Amino acid sequence: MHPSNLLSEGLTLTMFGVIFVFSLLTLLVIATSLMSWLVIWYEKSIGTVVKDQVPNPIPLIGPRKHDKSEYKPSADNILISIISAAVHKYRS
Repeated sequence: MHPSNLLSEGLTLTMFGVIFVFSLLTLLVIATSLMSWLVIWYEKSIGTVVKDQVPNPIPLIGPRKHDKSEYKPSADNILISIISAAVHKYRS
C-alpha cells in the first residue's frame, strides 16, 4: 500500500467518525430539548408550573406535631435536611 492511500483512508475514517459523533450529539440535544418541552407542557397542564415556567417548590419538612402554628421551611432548612440525609446514607 502506498502511504497516500493509507492517509486518504485515515482521513475518510476520521470524517465518518466526526460526522457520526456530531449527528449523534445533535440527536441527543434535540431529544433532550423535546423531553424538556414535554415535561414543562405536562406540568403546565396539571398546574404545577407557574406562568414563568419555574416549578413550585415542594416542602420536604412538614408541620411540627407539637407546634400548632404553620411551619414553613426555609431553603436553608431544606438544604440542611437533604445534606444530612445524604451524609447519613453515605455513612451507613
